Amino acid sequence: MIKLVGAALVLFAGTMLGFLQAARFAERPKQIRHLLHALQRLETEIGYGQTPLPEALARMAGVLPETLAVLFRRIADELRSSSGETVKNAWERILSEGWPTTAMKAGEKEAMLRLGSSLGGSGRDDQLKHVRLAVLQLQAEETSAREDQMKYERLSRSLGVLGAALVVILMM
Repeated sequence: MIKLVGAALVLFAGTMLGFLQAARFAERPKQIRHLLHALQRLETEIGYGQTPLPEALARMAGVLPETLAVLFRRIADELRSSSGETVKNAWERILSEGWPTTAMKAGEKEAMLRLGSSLGGSGRDDQLKHVRLAVLQLQAEETSAREDQMKYERLSRSLGVLGAALVVILMM
């Protein structure tokens, strides 16, 4: 009886691990898409609204899911504070601290870090060019993420179930 309960728990745990990994593959393209929409909004704020960067980032956070919104809210709060930290330093520090909570990978992080190094330190036209460049880079990453999702999402689910079944068989 105890072996049966243990086998059921192992099977359940392995299956859930596979499903969690599959969900991560599914979440990455969604988060990139949200980030692309937010960057387009930032581009509008910089180009047409001429909104100060902290306010533009706070508005950007308003259209993002909470996982990403918290990063941009923290950057905006840091820029509003009188700590004297540069935009680049605050951007890099907060993105580096919060990036592991997202489903995104190093390519997306690199594009965002490059964008942060140019925001607030150059003219409006230069900032707009950097935002557009980040959008292009993220679009390429989104394509890659969708391909990974198609390849590995189903595989992850199957491996979770099959791996757990193998462990159960070895236990018996």
